[in-house]
This record gives sequence, C-alpha cells and structure tokens, in this order.
Amino acid sequence: MRRSTLTRRQLLSGLPAAALALLSVTALTASAAEPADGKAPVRVGIVGFDNYQALAFTQLWHKPFDDNPDLAGLKVVAAWPGGSDDIEETKVDIERWRPRLIELGVSIEDSVEAVLAKVDAVIIMTVDGRAHLPLAEKVLKAGKPAYIGRPLAGSLEDVIAIFDLSEKYKTPLFSCSQHRYSPGFIGMRNHPEVGEVTGVSVYGGCPTEPHHAEFFWHSVHSFDTLYTIMGQGVVTVTRASTPDAELVTCVWKDGRIGTFRGIRKGAIAYSATVFGEKGVAKAGKYGYPAAVNGEVPKSRYKGYEGVATEIAKFFKSGKNPIPPSETIELFATMEAAHESARQDGAPVKVADILSAARKKLSAATASAGN
Repeated sequence: MRRSTLTRRQLLSGLPAAALALLSVTALTASAAEPADGKAPVRVGIVGFDNYQALAFTQLWHKPFDDNPDLAGLKVVAAWPGGSDDIEETKVDIERWRPRLIELGVSIEDSVEAVLAKVDAVIIMTVDGRAHLPLAEKVLKAGKPAYIGRPLAGSLEDVIAIFDLSEKYKTPLFSCSQHRYSPGFIGMRNHPEVGEVTGVSVYGGCPTEPHHAEFFWHSVHSFDTLYTIMGQGVVTVTRASTPDAELVTCVWKDGRIGTFRGIRKGAIAYSATVFGEKGVAKAGKYGYPAAVNGEVPKSRYKGYEGVATEIAKFFKSGKNPIPPSETIELFATMEAAHESARQDGAPVKVADILSAARKKLSAATASAGN
C-alpha cells in the first residue's frame, strides 16, 4: 500500500485556521446554546478529541448562530482524550485542543466509561478508524446515540459490525465526512442550472497511510461527496492508479456514471463537476455555496457547520439523516476500488464485496465464540 508524501495536516492546513477564526467571531456574536423552548440541552460527550472537529463542533453548539436555531440545544459536558500510539499527530493534537475544551467548560475524563456516565449522546471523534468498533460497542451498549467521525472504521468488516451493534443494542448512529454537508456539495442535488443529476466527476486529495485501507483514511471525503450528489446504488467499480493520481469509475444501477479523481501531485482542491438534465455546473469551493448564474451566494464559511447541524438534529430527534445501508455501500464501493486495483483495473461488483465482507465477519465472529 502506497503512503502519500503529503500528510493530513499539510492537506488541511488552511481549513483549521479559517474555521478557528470564524468560530472566534461566532463566540462574540452568537446566541446561547439553550433551545428557545426552554428544554434542558442534550448533554454530549466526546470520545477522542485528537480530531479538530471535536473542538469545532463544541464551539458551534455552545454558541450557535442566530440564523441557525437547529444548532441550539446541545452542550458538550465531558470528553476522553483518546489518541493512537502509531499516529504521532494524535498525541500532539490532544494537547492542542485540551485547553480549548476546558475553556468551554468540558470536563476531561480518564475513561470512556466516565464520559458515558455524564452524557445523553456521544461523538466518537478519534481519527483512528481502527479504534471505532470497540469504542462504538461501549457507547451503543450504554444506549447512547452516536455520531462517528471519519473514517467510520479501518475496514469494511468493521463498518458492518458497527451497524450490527447499532441494531443489536437498538441505539441509532450515523457517520459521514463533513464534506457531505458542505453547502455547495449537498446543494447540487437540486441546483437550478443542473436539474436532475445524470452524473458527476468528484476530485480531491488522496493521501494514504499503512494503518488504514487506502481510500478510507482521507478519500472518504470525496466518496461522501460522490454519494451526496448521486445517492446510493453503485453496481460496479473500476480503478486506474498511478503514483500521482487515482481515477475510480462507479456505475450506478440506473446507468449513471460517477468518477473520483484522487490528486497526489499538483494543486489539491475539493469539489465536483455535476452533469444534469438542464446543464453542467461546478459544485464550488468547499465550505461555501455553489455559484448560481455565475455568482456565489453570500455566506459565511460552513465547513463544519453543516454536519454539526445534522448531528444536533439527530441527537434531538433520534432520526438518522443517512440510511445505514447507504453508508455501508459507500465503504463497500471504496473497498471495490481497492479490489479493482488488485485485479489490474478489472470491474468489481459491489455486491460481491459486501457478500465477502459479511462472510469474513461471520467467520471471525464464529471463531471468537469458540
């Protein structure tokens, strides 16, 4: 498995600074977190705050914008640091965000169990997807609805196992990249210049790490954009790969085609070109609305606000905004791309990948029970 020469921090270096600046303004101008109906806020716990989004979400929920009342009604009360021994940056980021969370009134606990004792719902945010299955089991077994940050898991088998736990414990969860709710990306579903979507070409950075399945680590952002605009229903996947770029072609059951271009060399940007019944349009810059009639509607940066809003709505309503079947298929599509590369670019059926993963998971479960 190839490791990118670009780190996650380098690829995203511009985003945290922009978001932090925006959220600093938010703290001065926004209303209180308590909902207008006077109900007590949902108490939220963080499991793993080596991910910047744990801080970003907390700031947004504690000081929501006046024009976005759906953000109100949540209060982060407790957090467990998390971190991974073989991902050095997690240790650095934990200490970066610890004092900021404490300033926001969050109690730092020494165990997941201590967090669970104080909260109504949980965000599992540690960047190490391999840790998410055992963490999710603790959270779901305790009956706490959960949002899991990207990547949902380190393998397709773990993705399926996590949703199986959700069913077993009758506790809802959802997971997505923040790119799913970037205004320009989700806005392409009904863009006035596109109409009904007939296809899409998504592009973005694609660094890899040896400890995660190739596309799961970072390219999940772009695959989430692909599914945001096209919906589920991928049947076959093919992949062309070079040291500098990836090209994944997905064919939907209704005949539509969507592609992902993974960028490793040259300028890196995150967006899409969308094809439709009425026309062709670009999805615009991450965090901002897409242009309409050549002009980008005025808006503040919403790189994290969109997904923070959906999490807030989910914790207050219990209604999952994304069907589990769609999330599972999304990861199966990425795994199909991995398999296509192993087969020198041959088309791979997503259904076959899902079947193989479920058999592997069943065998592992049976073996563990013996």
